[in-house]
Amino acid sequence: MSRDTLTIKDNRTGEKYEIEIGHGTIPSIELRKIKVSEDDFGLMAYDPGFKNTASCKSRITFIDGEKGILRYRGYPIEQLAEYCSFLEVAYLLFNGELPSQNQLEEWENQVNRHRIIPEGIADLIRNFRYDGHPMGMLMSAVAGMSSYFPEAADLDDLDVRHEQVYRLIGAMPTLAAFIHRHRCSLPAVYPDADLSYPGNFLSMVFKMDEPRYEVNPVLEKALDILFILHADHEQNCSTNSIRSVGSSRPDPYCATAAAIAALSGPLHGGANEAVLRMLAEIGSIDQIPAYIERVKNGEFRLMGFGHRVYKNYDPRAKIIKELAHQVFKETRSNPLLDVALKLEEIALEDSYFVDRKLYPNVDFYSGLIYQAMGFPTEIFPVLFAVARTSGWLSQWEEMLNDPEQKIARPRQIYLGEQARDLPDWKREACRAK
Repeated sequence: MSRDTLTIKDNRTGEKYEIEIGHGTIPSIELRKIKVSEDDFGLMAYDPGFKNTASCKSRITFIDGEKGILRYRGYPIEQLAEYCSFLEVAYLLFNGELPSQNQLEEWENQVNRHRIIPEGIADLIRNFRYDGHPMGMLMSAVAGMSSYFPEAADLDDLDVRHEQVYRLIGAMPTLAAFIHRHRCSLPAVYPDADLSYPGNFLSMVFKMDEPRYEVNPVLEKALDILFILHADHEQNCSTNSIRSVGSSRPDPYCATAAAIAALSGPLHGGANEAVLRMLAEIGSIDQIPAYIERVKNGEFRLMGFGHRVYKNYDPRAKIIKELAHQVFKETRSNPLLDVALKLEEIALEDSYFVDRKLYPNVDFYSGLIYQAMGFPTEIFPVLFAVARTSGWLSQWEEMLNDPEQKIARPRQIYLGEQARDLPDWKREACRAK
């Protein structure tokens, strides 16, 4: 008997089944062989939230939550954040290897060439209520781009497909900036071809009446690193969404809009905003012990601590913690940073949090940095989407090229009523008509 198999004994029938093990998994469809009779449907796996179900094979992002490891295409996130630009990392995610200098220049040229959005999409943004949710605006604008580029539906044409990838990565900062300016009742600032990806975004967001926006290099670099840290994160809710929706083969604009919808939820893209609200509620360092006691009493959760995957210190949080200090040297100091640092220190010495492996995650410090840069909290998930678009499209492309992938269609466990007839009074009333 092969060692790479799992033997299952069905105690209902006494039958034994041998199932192959590959990459630490078993094919769920093999469970269908386990039946009590010929007309039995067979066993299924029940896993709400996909806590222990692999839906795909991927070569993009590796996470070891127990050890606090995150790698893109095998490269440690720490090295990528220190030595690479965001567009280099986007190329890596999509193409599988880091670009040569010529490849990077061509990639940057293609992305930058697609920064301009259709004027009709700009008008669409202007017609939203100024106080509307920015993620709703972004989702609608991205979906609306589908109507401007109908050729995007031809997923079998590689050149056409990649053209849309350039456009989405290039246009996402423009969409985000236009939405922010609209919500602030400010005129849109169009892209500046001479600025970097993060520098151009800062210009489109914050430029006022000066002839040319002077980009602060520290903030430019900080934003670039934040984009790298948020570029991909394995099969999270929004990534699962673009793969699931993409499996029915809509164009990438519609598929990306679905990912944005998933990201808009407070349990996904809105977590760093929740951290800021928590820090503001605590208010000062002397209030931390009392707040922690309330958390331990079950009154609420400690926001920014713990992660579905990481059972160790989130490697992105370590990078962002240092980044926060660099940013605050360039901007006004924020007393909430002192609260955050002390809260982390106290929590990591408390057995309640240590035993539960509740360590700071990427959201704990990122909101403080965005706030220091001048972004309102409502726009935080949009910034997340700008970065994550590169990862979404890389996952989408991988899904399209995977011959094992089929249209997503999970099973259910039906617990409703069995077959029954309408009551006599209902049938008599119908006959009377």
